[in-house]
Amino acid sequence: MKKKLLIVLLSCVMIFALTACGGSKDKETIEDTAKGMAPEDVKVGFIYIGSAEDQGFNNSHEDARVALEKDLGVKTMYLEKVPDNAAGSEKAIRDLIDQDCNVIIGSSFGYGDAMAKVAEEYPEIHFFATGYQSNDKNFVNYMGRIYKARYMAGIAAGMKTESNQIGYVAAFGIPEVVRGINAFTLGARSVNPDATVEVKWTGAWGDSATEKTAATELINKGCDVLSYHQDTTTTQLAAQEKGVFVCGYHYATPDVAPKAYLTSAVWNWEPYFKDQIQKIIDGTWTPNNYWGDEVIQLDKLSALCAEGTQEKVDAAKEKMDAGDWDVFYGPINDQDGKLKVKEGASLTDKEMLNFDWFVEGVKGTIE
Repeated sequence: MKKKLLIVLLSCVMIFALTACGGSKDKETIEDTAKGMAPEDVKVGFIYIGSAEDQGFNNSHEDARVALEKDLGVKTMYLEKVPDNAAGSEKAIRDLIDQDCNVIIGSSFGYGDAMAKVAEEYPEIHFFATGYQSNDKNFVNYMGRIYKARYMAGIAAGMKTESNQIGYVAAFGIPEVVRGINAFTLGARSVNPDATVEVKWTGAWGDSATEKTAATELINKGCDVLSYHQDTTTTQLAAQEKGVFVCGYHYATPDVAPKAYLTSAVWNWEPYFKDQIQKIIDGTWTPNNYWGDEVIQLDKLSALCAEGTQEKVDAAKEKMDAGDWDVFYGPINDQDGKLKVKEGASLTDKEMLNFDWFVEGVKGTIE
């Protein structure tokens, strides 16, 4: 009995010692990082759910990665076509850590859970992911207010449609996607109150076959302008093939479907990531989630846009830039005609980040 008690006591002492050492090491490592790093000691690993050259969301991150190497002198690498399930994303994160990456950026919503888990194990590493997960230490989420560009793209679609039927190919019914559909619809109806936007879901960020099927179904139902929330340009190609028009997403792609392309809501991640990595180098980085305007823009309008579109887009942008109006200012009804945002009121950031309803003019349900 005394021997067993001695073993238990010794075990407790060992656990306490290991815990104390681990806590001390983590604290020292965090403090070292806070003092700053030489650019050549920073290695940034990017994780892409699709191809680095998909002319979509991943490509916008790839452009930022190249700019980091060129302008800040840091080392970078990337892994592409990484599944956003728990096993696939966690393996990719750990592979980057094994290759000495001390900053890890994941470009898909589905990487968040794995990143949250691994971030707890490696407090000395900086983690970034789209989505909603974060901690107050070394893991943040990031996204831009792309709904503003979506609204302006919606203006182009609303001005162009002759059938007043617009189609929208979407991946998943998460708040980010729902928010974009709503903003696009509000933009279209601001210049064409008779316009509707019908949604078709694909259940995938980058499944070209499914996207083409969804786009074709919308066109066959009478939609003469399309848009999408997908990582590929398949919807653009389907629109050109069928002789209708399209507003792109993620990337400026006027050459993909030149007979169909109106404009695109696009990302420019370079200013955000250069700012964050520079702060890591300087030792001034703090774990703040990001949802800003600097990373979004509307591509220039093509010659296919309806006459007067530029003036309408410019007017909307001027109001937003002035700061006294935003996309989700009331009055706004839901798709059943119920008033959701009163005149003179607006949705809060929290409400926008948790969107779970469609605005008036959207046809379809959230899946």
